[in-house]
Amino acid sequence: MKFRNWNIADAPRHAVERLMTAGYPYLVSCVLASRGIEEETEAAAFLECESTLAHSPFLMRDMAAAAERTSRALDAGEKIAVFGDYDVDGITATVILVDYLRSRGADVMHYIPRRIEDGYGLSEDAIRSLHDRGVRLLITVDCGITGVDEVAFANSLGMDVVITDHHECKDVLPDAVAVVDPHRSDCDYPFKHLAGCGVALKLVLALGGADREEALFARYCTLAAIGTVADVMQMSGENRTIVSRGLASIDRSDFIGLHALLRESGLGDKDISSVQIGFVLAPRINAAGRMGAADKAADLLLCDDPVLAEELAKELCALNRERQNVEQSIYSQALELIGKMPESQRNALVLSSSEWHQGVVGIVASRLSEKFSCPSFMIHLNGDIGKGSCRSWGGFNLFAALDACSDLLLGFGGHELAAGFTIQEENIPAFRERMNRYVRTHCGEGVPVSSLDIDVSIDKPARVTLAEVEALSALEPYGAGNNRPVFCLRGATLERAQNVGQNRHLKLRLSKGNAQFEGIFFSATAENCGCAVGSRVDAAFYLQVNEFRSNRTVQMQMVDIRPSLSASFRESGTLALLEKCLQNQHLTVKEASRLLPGREQCVRAWRALERCTSGKPLCTAYLPLLRQISAELGGTEPFLRAALCLEIFAERGLLQLTHQGSDITLTMDRQDRKVNLADSVYIRTLQNILDAKGGGAV
Repeated sequence: MKFRNWNIADAPRHAVERLMTAGYPYLVSCVLASRGIEEETEAAAFLECESTLAHSPFLMRDMAAAAERTSRALDAGEKIAVFGDYDVDGITATVILVDYLRSRGADVMHYIPRRIEDGYGLSEDAIRSLHDRGVRLLITVDCGITGVDEVAFANSLGMDVVITDHHECKDVLPDAVAVVDPHRSDCDYPFKHLAGCGVALKLVLALGGADREEALFARYCTLAAIGTVADVMQMSGENRTIVSRGLASIDRSDFIGLHALLRESGLGDKDISSVQIGFVLAPRINAAGRMGAADKAADLLLCDDPVLAEELAKELCALNRERQNVEQSIYSQALELIGKMPESQRNALVLSSSEWHQGVVGIVASRLSEKFSCPSFMIHLNGDIGKGSCRSWGGFNLFAALDACSDLLLGFGGHELAAGFTIQEENIPAFRERMNRYVRTHCGEGVPVSSLDIDVSIDKPARVTLAEVEALSALEPYGAGNNRPVFCLRGATLERAQNVGQNRHLKLRLSKGNAQFEGIFFSATAENCGCAVGSRVDAAFYLQVNEFRSNRTVQMQMVDIRPSLSASFRESGTLALLEKCLQNQHLTVKEASRLLPGREQCVRAWRALERCTSGKPLCTAYLPLLRQISAELGGTEPFLRAALCLEIFAERGLLQLTHQGSDITLTMDRQDRKVNLADSVYIRTLQNILDAKGGGAV
């Protein structure tokens, strides 16, 4: 179980039925209803995607100045440099602007800093190098908004700078010719959530003029869609327009390098959704930046030579494979280090090494946070200075935590869920100790509680057909504010679990009623998934179409799986009988006989509890715990008697027991003392019923 809490949304039955009556498919209706969309008119408005952008680029503060200065450079033949970031957003933004300026005959070059050697954003060294190469106008994309000192340096050299960015602004803006950023406090642009590539696209539209806006949007919308999805921007307003239009026209894109990358990624003949962009295409473009070769990705997308495009696409995919191998190596080393850590250092994982690749440690931090359900801090050491990447878990505020440890850091930045920092090596032990103490202090159970938001609990599994799953594409594009829907199936049976992909992934089959589903669970195995074949489980998953040898079938892409928290029909009846006993209601001889555990069953129940708790207080789901104990009891009515044993142990003071919803909290009494279970009120009552009817002891 990866997530401690599953937050399952309510999809009102009347709303689902109303939407289905209006013609929307079952699964689409369930998702819409769970997101508060209950009327046909609301659904139509939500699903509709505009084909044109709603707002003039000139509504952005300084856009007119940016367009005017760039136009002057074009007219005068000045050398222009487009300075981008090394992630997918920055690379696509760079390509959009460079390609447009080339189409206007500009003397233009692009500069993307190397992640490790140069770091993020503008630098004086880069500006000096560009000036020495004759650049007189520098245009930033997806960066630059905090480059106050760097822009001042460029000004001192006689180089003009135009900033285009989408990150949050500080109080003091760079003294540039133009600063275009929708987050400026004095910018009245109606839509604040454009990615860096979206802002670069707006500059292109401003330069092209209203007459060419449709043609330019048609050319660049696909690149802007890729950058917007990869940067996980809010999927509403103009972003929804950009991504929906870009995905719809990707097969008609004029960029031959993009088609080469699609083919090399195995997507050449497939319909492309935001899911494929996020999990297949974007990682390959990102790998170039992570491995210090972001220019290769830009060169590929700008390439107009089909042969060279194929070569560059192969190189990008090779870089991605290299990134994956490096990532796995670092991950394995990190697991080894964690295995040697005392428990007190596992509330926040702080790890360091001089052998780790700086461009990859952030991905590993994400994997560690997910595996160990706590924030993770991965530090690449270069000499006595460490550069760290950290990832949150369970909503833990990383920025606040780093701020609380700022006296130990050389610097830090980022936001609540992901951040970076710089630290001297000698301060790492103190940082580790304080960060673990901070987590224990600010989180009630020592670590944040991981939660999974689920859109729909499927109550009619037989209706999950291929046509229904295909219809979910109407909800695209996915992104922040319109997440890919997560479904769950409660009380299913795990029919099969088989490791695949060199034992790194799990292929499984679930059934409920007459419905069966195949599933794939990445980065999970049969040994560590926490559920045994034949057991009753709850499954959380995305629904997708799996295509193999022209055969299309429904497939679950697993998000999580756990022992089921929903009782079967038999378990429900059993627990109802237990409640009668606990409430001292009238019991028949047959019921008393079913309830009363034998001495050996009580002993086995106690030993099973000792193994479950390992000497520590236990907070866990009630039903899975009962199933686990009952599997060791043997004899008659093991599930029912396991449940009663817990109550007997609590009544006799052998453990403290608290029920809260579907969870149970228990602490075993570790004092070595003798307790006569026959004195239990429950056992005496049940025995008396049997004795009165001549049933005798069980």
